[in-house]
Amino acid sequence: MSATLLRGRTLSFHRRPEAIDDRVAWTYEIDGAVLVENGLIVDSGDYGAVKAKAPEDAVEIDHHPHLILPGFIDTHVHFPQMQVIGSYAANLLEWLNTYTFPEECRFVESAHASRIAVHFFDEMIRHGTTTAVAYCSVHKASADAFFAEALRRDMRMVAGKVMMDRNAPQGLLDTAETGYDETRAVIEAWHGKGRNHVAITPRFAITSTPAQMSAAEALVREFPDLHVQSHLSENRDEIAFTASLYPDAIDYTDVYARYGLLGPKTLMGHCIHLSERERDAMSETGTVAVHCPTSNLFLGSGLFPWKDLMRREKPVRVSVATDIGGGSSYSMLRTLDEAYKIQQLLGERLNPFESWYWMTRGNAEALSLADRIGTLDAGTDADLVVLDMAATPAMALKAEVVSSLSDELFLLQTMGDDRAVAETYVAGRPMKAGLAT
Repeated sequence: MSATLLRGRTLSFHRRPEAIDDRVAWTYEIDGAVLVENGLIVDSGDYGAVKAKAPEDAVEIDHHPHLILPGFIDTHVHFPQMQVIGSYAANLLEWLNTYTFPEECRFVESAHASRIAVHFFDEMIRHGTTTAVAYCSVHKASADAFFAEALRRDMRMVAGKVMMDRNAPQGLLDTAETGYDETRAVIEAWHGKGRNHVAITPRFAITSTPAQMSAAEALVREFPDLHVQSHLSENRDEIAFTASLYPDAIDYTDVYARYGLLGPKTLMGHCIHLSERERDAMSETGTVAVHCPTSNLFLGSGLFPWKDLMRREKPVRVSVATDIGGGSSYSMLRTLDEAYKIQQLLGERLNPFESWYWMTRGNAEALSLADRIGTLDAGTDADLVVLDMAATPAMALKAEVVSSLSDELFLLQTMGDDRAVAETYVAGRPMKAGLAT
Protein backbone atom coordinates (compact mmCIF):
# COMPACT_ATOMS: atom_id res chain seq x y z
CA MET A 1 0.00 0.00 0.00
CA SER A 2 1.41 3.42 -0.97
CA ALA A 3 1.87 6.07 1.67
CA THR A 4 -0.72 8.81 2.17
CA LEU A 5 0.00 12.29 3.47
CA LEU A 6 -3.03 13.93 5.07
CA ARG A 7 -2.69 17.67 5.42
CA GLY A 8 -4.84 19.84 7.69
CA ARG A 9 -4.94 21.29 11.16
CA THR A 10 -4.04 18.48 13.56
CA LEU A 11 -4.85 17.98 17.25
CA SER A 12 -3.79 15.16 19.56
CA PHE A 13 -3.62 14.79 23.35
CA HIS A 14 -0.76 13.63 25.58
CA ARG A 15 -2.78 13.52 28.82
CA ARG A 16 -5.98 14.88 30.33
CA PRO A 17 -5.96 18.71 30.32
CA GLU A 18 -6.13 20.04 33.85
CA ALA A 19 -7.51 23.40 32.68
CA ILE A 20 -8.58 25.12 29.48
CA ASP A 21 -5.13 26.75 29.18
CA ASP A 22 -3.14 23.56 29.91
CA ARG A 23 -1.36 23.71 26.55
CA VAL A 24 1.23 21.06 27.35
CA ALA A 25 -1.58 18.46 27.41
CA TRP A 26 -2.08 18.61 23.65
CA THR A 27 -0.30 19.32 20.38
CA TYR A 28 -2.02 21.50 17.80
CA GLU A 29 -0.56 22.25 14.37
CA ILE A 30 -2.17 24.98 12.26
CA ASP A 31 -0.52 23.51 9.18
CA GLY A 32 -0.10 19.93 10.19
CA ALA A 33 0.06 16.53 8.55
CA VAL A 34 -0.31 12.84 9.28
CA LEU A 35 1.76 10.38 7.25
CA VAL A 36 0.05 7.01 6.88
CA GLU A 37 1.36 3.74 5.48
CA ASN A 38 0.13 0.15 5.76
CA GLY A 39 -2.67 1.15 8.09
CA LEU A 40 -0.38 2.84 10.62
CA ILE A 41 0.66 6.38 11.44
CA VAL A 42 4.30 6.82 10.39
CA ASP A 43 4.63 10.41 11.58
CA SER A 44 2.58 13.50 12.45
CA GLY A 45 3.30 17.12 13.20
CA ASP A 46 4.30 20.19 11.19
CA TYR A 47 3.42 19.71 7.50
CA GLY A 48 6.85 20.65 6.18
CA ALA A 49 8.69 18.34 8.57
CA VAL A 50 6.35 15.40 7.95
CA LYS A 51 6.34 15.88 4.18
CA ALA A 52 10.14 15.74 4.18
CA LYS A 53 9.90 12.18 5.52
CA ALA A 54 7.23 11.05 3.05
CA PRO A 55 8.14 8.78 0.11
CA GLU A 56 8.21 10.53 -3.27
CA ASP A 57 5.16 8.55 -4.44
CA ALA A 58 3.06 9.38 -1.38
CA VAL A 59 -0.50 10.47 -2.21
CA GLU A 60 -1.24 13.85 -0.64
CA ILE A 61 -4.77 14.79 0.45
CA ASP A 62 -5.34 18.34 1.64
CA HIS A 63 -8.16 18.61 4.21
CA HIS A 64 -7.66 22.30 4.96
CA PRO A 65 -9.29 24.14 6.64
CA HIS A 66 -10.60 21.11 8.51
CA LEU A 67 -9.33 19.61 11.76
CA ILE A 68 -7.74 16.13 11.83
CA LEU A 69 -7.91 14.13 15.07
CA PRO A 70 -7.73 10.51 16.17
CA GLY A 71 -11.00 8.70 15.47
CA PHE A 72 -13.65 8.83 18.16
CA ILE A 73 -13.96 5.97 20.66
CA ASP A 74 -17.31 4.87 22.14
CA THR A 75 -16.94 2.71 25.25
CA HIS A 76 -20.51 1.40 25.70
CA VAL A 77 -23.03 0.70 22.95
CA HIS A 78 -25.67 -1.98 22.30
CA PHE A 79 -25.41 -3.30 18.74
CA PRO A 80 -28.89 -4.98 18.77
CA GLN A 81 -30.66 -1.78 19.86
CA MET A 82 -30.51 0.24 16.66
CA GLN A 83 -34.28 -0.10 16.25
CA VAL A 84 -34.93 0.59 19.93
CA ILE A 85 -33.71 4.20 19.82
CA GLY A 86 -36.45 6.70 20.63
CA SER A 87 -38.77 4.20 22.36
CA TYR A 88 -41.09 5.89 24.88
CA ALA A 89 -40.87 4.53 28.42
CA ALA A 90 -40.91 5.82 31.97
CA ASN A 91 -37.66 4.26 33.20
CA LEU A 92 -34.94 1.69 32.61
CA LEU A 93 -36.77 -1.49 33.63
CA GLU A 94 -39.94 -0.59 31.73
CA TRP A 95 -37.86 0.28 28.67
CA LEU A 96 -35.98 -3.03 28.83
CA ASN A 97 -39.07 -5.20 29.20
CA THR A 98 -41.30 -3.34 26.77
CA TYR A 99 -38.93 -2.62 23.89
CA THR A 100 -35.38 -3.84 24.29
CA PHE A 101 -35.79 -7.49 25.20
CA PRO A 102 -38.37 -8.20 22.47
CA GLU A 103 -36.14 -6.53 19.87
CA GLU A 104 -33.05 -8.44 20.93
CA CYS A 105 -34.94 -11.73 20.51
CA ARG A 106 -34.81 -11.13 16.75
CA PHE A 107 -31.03 -11.57 16.74
CA VAL A 108 -31.36 -15.33 16.90
CA GLU A 109 -31.64 -15.04 13.10
CA SER A 110 -28.23 -14.71 11.44
CA ALA A 111 -29.65 -12.82 8.46
CA HIS A 112 -31.19 -10.16 10.71
CA ALA A 113 -28.00 -9.84 12.77
CA SER A 114 -25.89 -9.47 9.62
CA ARG A 115 -28.21 -6.82 8.18
CA ILE A 116 -28.13 -4.74 11.36
CA ALA A 117 -24.35 -5.14 11.59
CA VAL A 118 -23.95 -3.42 8.23
CA HIS A 119 -26.11 -0.51 9.41
CA PHE A 120 -24.29 -0.34 12.74
CA PHE A 121 -20.84 0.00 11.21
CA ASP A 122 -22.15 2.49 8.65
CA GLU A 123 -23.35 4.70 11.49
CA MET A 124 -20.08 4.40 13.37
CA ILE A 125 -18.17 5.58 10.31
CA ARG A 126 -20.72 8.26 9.48
CA HIS A 127 -20.26 9.75 12.95
CA GLY A 128 -16.46 9.47 13.05
CA THR A 129 -16.34 6.59 15.54
CA THR A 130 -13.57 4.15 14.68
CA THR A 131 -13.64 1.98 17.82
CA ALA A 132 -16.62 0.95 19.94
CA VAL A 133 -17.23 -1.37 22.87
CA ALA A 134 -20.41 -3.23 22.04
CA TYR A 135 -22.89 -5.58 23.62
CA CYS A 136 -24.26 -8.13 21.19
CA SER A 137 -27.38 -10.14 22.08
CA VAL A 138 -27.44 -13.42 23.96
CA HIS A 139 -27.29 -15.27 20.65
CA LYS A 140 -23.90 -16.36 19.35
CA ALA A 141 -25.14 -15.49 15.85
CA SER A 142 -25.22 -11.82 16.82
CA ALA A 143 -21.59 -11.85 17.94
CA ASP A 144 -20.54 -13.73 14.81
CA ALA A 145 -22.29 -11.15 12.62
CA PHE A 146 -20.75 -8.25 14.52
CA PHE A 147 -17.18 -9.52 14.39
CA ALA A 148 -17.46 -10.62 10.77
CA GLU A 149 -18.46 -7.10 9.74
CA ALA A 150 -15.73 -5.55 11.90
CA LEU A 151 -13.20 -7.84 10.21
CA ARG A 152 -14.50 -6.95 6.76
CA ARG A 153 -13.95 -3.25 7.48
CA ASP A 154 -10.72 -3.80 9.44
CA MET A 155 -12.02 -1.84 12.43
CA ARG A 156 -10.70 -2.20 15.97
CA MET A 157 -13.75 -3.27 17.97
CA VAL A 158 -14.41 -4.70 21.41
CA ALA A 159 -17.61 -6.73 21.84
CA GLY A 160 -19.14 -9.75 23.50
CA LYS A 161 -22.01 -12.18 23.41
CA VAL A 162 -24.27 -11.22 26.29
CA MET A 163 -24.68 -13.78 29.08
CA MET A 164 -28.14 -13.79 30.68
CA ASP A 165 -30.05 -16.71 32.17
CA ARG A 166 -32.97 -15.15 34.08
CA ASN A 167 -35.43 -12.25 34.24
CA ALA A 168 -35.86 -11.96 30.47
CA PRO A 169 -38.06 -13.57 27.78
CA GLN A 170 -37.39 -17.22 27.03
CA GLY A 171 -36.01 -16.33 23.60
CA LEU A 172 -33.35 -14.20 25.25
CA LEU A 173 -32.00 -16.66 27.80
CA ASP A 174 -29.02 -18.96 27.79
CA THR A 175 -27.84 -21.04 30.76
CA ALA A 176 -24.74 -20.80 32.88
CA GLU A 177 -23.24 -23.64 30.83
CA THR A 178 -24.22 -22.41 27.36
CA GLY A 179 -23.25 -18.84 28.26
CA TYR A 180 -19.79 -20.09 29.14
CA ASP A 181 -19.49 -22.45 26.15
CA GLU A 182 -20.69 -19.94 23.56
CA THR A 183 -18.57 -17.10 24.96
CA ARG A 184 -15.57 -19.39 24.82
CA ALA A 185 -16.43 -20.30 21.23
CA VAL A 186 -16.66 -16.60 20.30
CA ILE A 187 -13.27 -15.97 21.90
CA GLU A 188 -11.68 -18.83 19.97
CA ALA A 189 -13.27 -17.76 16.67
CA TRP A 190 -12.80 -14.00 16.81
CA HIS A 191 -10.41 -12.66 19.47
CA GLY A 192 -7.27 -11.38 17.77
CA LYS A 193 -8.68 -12.02 14.31
CA GLY A 194 -8.05 -8.80 12.41
CA ARG A 195 -8.43 -6.08 15.04
CA ASN A 196 -11.21 -7.80 17.01
CA HIS A 197 -11.24 -7.93 20.82
CA VAL A 198 -13.77 -10.17 22.59
CA ALA A 199 -15.22 -8.97 25.91
CA ILE A 200 -16.69 -11.22 28.59
CA THR A 201 -20.20 -9.83 28.93
CA PRO A 202 -22.60 -10.76 31.74
CA ARG A 203 -25.35 -8.24 30.95
CA PHE A 204 -25.97 -7.27 34.57
CA ALA A 205 -26.60 -8.95 37.90
CA ILE A 206 -30.39 -8.93 37.44
CA THR A 207 -30.20 -11.17 34.37
CA SER A 208 -27.49 -13.55 35.61
CA THR A 209 -27.86 -16.19 38.30
CA PRO A 210 -25.01 -16.84 40.74
CA ALA A 211 -24.17 -19.91 38.63
CA GLN A 212 -23.74 -17.75 35.54
CA MET A 213 -21.70 -15.18 37.41
CA SER A 214 -19.43 -18.04 38.45
CA ALA A 215 -19.18 -19.05 34.79
CA ALA A 216 -18.14 -15.49 33.90
CA GLU A 217 -15.56 -15.63 36.68
CA ALA A 218 -14.17 -18.85 35.19
CA LEU A 219 -13.81 -17.14 31.81
CA VAL A 220 -11.97 -14.22 33.38
CA ARG A 221 -9.53 -16.63 35.03
CA GLU A 222 -8.96 -18.45 31.74
CA PHE A 223 -8.62 -15.27 29.69
CA PRO A 224 -7.26 -12.60 32.07
CA ASP A 225 -6.28 -10.21 29.27
CA LEU A 226 -9.81 -9.85 27.91
CA HIS A 227 -12.10 -6.94 28.64
CA VAL A 228 -15.13 -7.44 30.89
CA GLN A 229 -18.27 -5.33 30.54
CA SER A 230 -21.52 -5.07 32.47
CA HIS A 231 -23.90 -2.53 34.03
CA LEU A 232 -23.88 -1.04 37.52
CA SER A 233 -26.08 1.34 39.52
CA GLU A 234 -27.95 2.98 36.65
CA ASN A 235 -31.37 3.18 38.27
CA ARG A 236 -32.56 3.03 41.89
CA ASP A 237 -35.21 0.38 41.18
CA GLU A 238 -32.51 -1.69 39.47
CA ILE A 239 -30.30 -1.37 42.56
CA ALA A 240 -33.12 -2.50 44.86
CA PHE A 241 -33.96 -5.47 42.61
CA THR A 242 -30.30 -6.52 42.53
CA ALA A 243 -30.12 -6.35 46.34
CA SER A 244 -33.11 -8.71 46.57
CA LEU A 245 -31.44 -11.19 44.20
CA TYR A 246 -28.07 -11.12 45.99
CA PRO A 247 -28.96 -10.62 49.67
CA ASP A 248 -25.50 -11.66 50.89
CA ALA A 249 -23.71 -8.92 48.92
CA ILE A 250 -22.74 -5.71 50.71
CA ASP A 251 -24.02 -3.65 47.77
CA TYR A 252 -24.39 -3.80 43.98
CA THR A 253 -20.65 -3.41 43.30
CA ASP A 254 -19.90 -6.20 45.75
CA VAL A 255 -21.92 -8.61 43.59
CA TYR A 256 -19.34 -8.26 40.81
CA ALA A 257 -16.41 -8.20 43.23
CA ARG A 258 -17.45 -11.54 44.73
CA TYR A 259 -17.10 -13.13 41.30
CA GLY A 260 -13.76 -11.55 40.45
CA LEU A 261 -15.24 -9.34 37.74
CA LEU A 262 -13.72 -6.01 38.79
CA GLY A 263 -10.36 -4.94 37.39
CA PRO A 264 -8.47 -2.51 35.14
CA LYS A 265 -10.02 -3.95 31.95
CA THR A 266 -13.58 -3.98 33.36
CA LEU A 267 -16.05 -1.43 32.04
CA MET A 268 -19.15 -0.81 34.15
CA GLY A 269 -21.87 1.15 32.41
CA HIS A 270 -23.51 4.09 34.22
CA CYS A 271 -22.33 3.98 37.89
CA ILE A 272 -24.53 6.94 38.80
CA HIS A 273 -25.59 6.03 42.33
CA LEU A 274 -22.43 4.54 43.88
CA SER A 275 -21.82 4.75 47.62
CA GLU A 276 -18.43 5.85 48.93
CA ARG A 277 -17.59 2.21 49.68
CA GLU A 278 -18.40 1.28 46.09
CA ARG A 279 -16.32 4.14 44.75
CA ASP A 280 -13.39 2.93 46.84
CA ALA A 281 -13.84 -0.59 45.46
CA MET A 282 -13.89 0.73 41.90
CA SER A 283 -10.77 2.81 42.52
CA GLU A 284 -8.81 0.07 44.24
CA THR A 285 -9.46 -2.40 41.40
CA GLY A 286 -8.99 0.12 38.58
CA THR A 287 -12.49 -0.60 37.26
CA VAL A 288 -13.82 1.96 34.76
CA ALA A 289 -17.11 3.81 35.33
CA VAL A 290 -18.64 4.46 31.90
CA HIS A 291 -20.64 7.69 31.68
CA CYS A 292 -23.61 7.48 29.29
CA PRO A 293 -25.08 11.00 29.38
CA THR A 294 -27.72 10.89 26.62
CA SER A 295 -29.08 7.60 27.96
CA ASN A 296 -29.10 8.81 31.56
CA LEU A 297 -31.11 11.87 30.58
CA PHE A 298 -33.44 10.00 28.20
CA LEU A 299 -34.37 7.37 30.79
CA GLY A 300 -34.28 9.78 33.72
CA SER A 301 -31.71 7.64 35.52
CA GLY A 302 -29.76 10.43 37.22
CA LEU A 303 -26.79 12.80 36.91
CA PHE A 304 -23.35 11.22 36.75
CA PRO A 305 -20.97 12.75 39.37
CA TRP A 306 -18.01 12.87 36.98
CA LYS A 307 -15.87 15.44 38.78
CA ASP A 308 -16.52 13.96 42.21
CA LEU A 309 -15.32 10.57 41.01
CA MET A 310 -12.10 11.96 39.57
CA ARG A 311 -10.98 14.35 42.30
CA ARG A 312 -11.61 12.17 45.37
CA GLU A 313 -8.65 10.82 47.37
CA LYS A 314 -9.18 7.48 45.62
CA PRO A 315 -10.13 8.58 42.10
CA VAL A 316 -12.29 6.37 39.90
CA ARG A 317 -11.30 5.80 36.26
CA VAL A 318 -13.94 7.14 33.86
CA SER A 319 -14.87 6.92 30.18
CA VAL A 320 -17.80 8.26 28.16
CA ALA A 321 -20.18 6.55 25.73
CA THR A 322 -23.36 6.85 23.65
CA ASP A 323 -25.17 3.80 25.08
CA ILE A 324 -27.25 3.23 21.94
CA GLY A 325 -30.20 2.54 22.16
CA GLY A 326 -30.96 4.02 25.60
CA GLY A 327 -28.81 6.81 24.25
CA SER A 328 -30.45 8.84 21.52
CA SER A 329 -27.49 9.65 19.23
CA TYR A 330 -24.60 7.76 17.65
CA SER A 331 -22.53 10.95 17.77
CA MET A 332 -19.79 11.37 20.33
CA LEU A 333 -20.15 15.11 19.71
CA ARG A 334 -23.77 15.02 20.83
CA THR A 335 -22.79 12.75 23.72
CA LEU A 336 -20.20 15.18 25.09
CA ASP A 337 -22.65 18.05 24.61
CA GLU A 338 -25.05 16.28 26.98
CA ALA A 339 -22.19 15.43 29.35
CA TYR A 340 -21.35 19.14 29.48
CA LYS A 341 -24.95 19.98 30.40
CA ILE A 342 -25.07 17.36 33.15
CA GLN A 343 -21.96 18.83 34.73
CA GLN A 344 -23.52 22.30 34.49
CA LEU A 345 -26.55 21.02 36.42
CA LEU A 346 -24.18 19.67 39.08
CA GLY A 347 -22.40 23.03 39.34
CA GLU A 348 -19.29 21.73 37.60
CA ARG A 349 -17.41 22.66 34.41
CA LEU A 350 -16.28 20.45 31.55
CA ASN A 351 -13.98 22.48 29.32
CA PRO A 352 -13.78 21.78 25.56
CA PHE A 353 -10.26 20.36 25.62
CA GLU A 354 -11.24 17.93 28.37
CA SER A 355 -14.25 16.78 26.34
CA TRP A 356 -12.13 16.10 23.28
CA TYR A 357 -9.52 14.29 25.32
CA TRP A 358 -12.25 11.90 26.49
CA MET A 359 -13.53 11.25 22.95
CA THR A 360 -10.03 10.23 21.87
CA ARG A 361 -7.09 9.45 24.15
CA GLY A 362 -9.12 9.38 27.38
CA ASN A 363 -11.39 6.59 26.16
CA ALA A 364 -8.38 4.77 24.67
CA GLU A 365 -6.68 4.86 28.08
CA ALA A 366 -9.85 3.54 29.71
CA LEU A 367 -9.67 0.59 27.33
CA SER A 368 -5.94 0.06 27.97
CA LEU A 369 -5.49 0.58 24.23
CA ALA A 370 -3.75 3.96 24.08
CA ASP A 371 -0.74 2.25 22.54
CA ARG A 372 -2.93 1.43 19.51
CA ILE A 373 -5.65 4.10 19.21
CA GLY A 374 -6.66 7.53 20.43
CA THR A 375 -3.57 9.55 19.42
CA LEU A 376 -1.59 10.65 16.38
CA ASP A 377 1.56 8.96 17.70
CA ALA A 378 3.84 7.16 15.27
CA GLY A 379 3.23 3.42 15.19
CA THR A 380 -0.43 3.60 16.20
CA ASP A 381 -3.42 2.70 14.06
CA ALA A 382 -4.31 5.26 11.39
CA ASP A 383 -7.90 5.66 12.60
CA LEU A 384 -8.74 9.32 12.08
CA VAL A 385 -11.61 11.76 11.85
CA VAL A 386 -11.70 14.98 9.80
CA LEU A 387 -14.04 17.68 11.11
CA ASP A 388 -15.67 20.73 9.55
CA MET A 389 -16.86 23.39 12.00
CA ALA A 390 -18.89 25.09 9.23
CA ALA A 391 -20.73 21.94 8.12
CA THR A 392 -24.23 23.41 8.38
CA PRO A 393 -25.51 26.94 7.68
CA ALA A 394 -26.03 27.59 11.39
CA MET A 395 -22.56 26.31 12.22
CA ALA A 396 -21.01 28.36 9.41
CA LEU A 397 -22.66 31.51 10.76
CA LYS A 398 -21.31 30.84 14.25
CA ALA A 399 -17.88 29.94 12.79
CA GLU A 400 -17.55 33.52 11.50
CA VAL A 401 -16.88 34.70 15.07
CA VAL A 402 -14.80 31.73 16.27
CA SER A 403 -11.36 33.07 17.21
CA SER A 404 -9.68 30.22 19.11
CA LEU A 405 -9.26 26.47 19.03
CA SER A 406 -11.27 26.08 22.23
CA ASP A 407 -14.15 28.02 20.65
CA GLU A 408 -13.99 25.76 17.59
CA LEU A 409 -14.04 22.59 19.66
CA PHE A 410 -16.97 23.85 21.69
CA LEU A 411 -18.86 24.80 18.53
CA LEU A 412 -18.33 21.33 17.08
CA GLN A 413 -19.38 19.71 20.36
CA THR A 414 -22.45 21.91 20.82
CA MET A 415 -23.80 22.07 17.26
CA GLY A 416 -22.05 19.22 15.45
CA ASP A 417 -23.22 15.75 14.47
CA ASP A 418 -22.47 13.40 11.58
CA ARG A 419 -22.68 16.32 9.13
CA ALA A 420 -19.57 17.82 10.77
CA VAL A 421 -17.59 14.66 9.96
CA ALA A 422 -15.97 15.40 6.60
CA GLU A 423 -14.20 12.03 6.47
CA THR A 424 -13.45 9.01 8.63
CA TYR A 425 -10.26 7.02 8.06
CA VAL A 426 -10.04 3.41 9.20
CA ALA A 427 -6.53 1.94 9.12
CA GLY A 428 -5.59 4.74 6.74
CA ARG A 429 -8.47 4.20 4.32
CA PRO A 430 -11.18 6.86 3.77
CA MET A 431 -14.48 5.19 4.62
CA LYS A 432 -17.24 7.79 4.91
CA ALA A 433 -17.22 9.00 1.32
CA GLY A 434 -18.16 5.52 0.12
CA LEU A 435 -21.25 5.17 2.32
CA ALA A 436 -24.72 5.32 0.81
CA THR A 437 -26.43 8.56 1.76
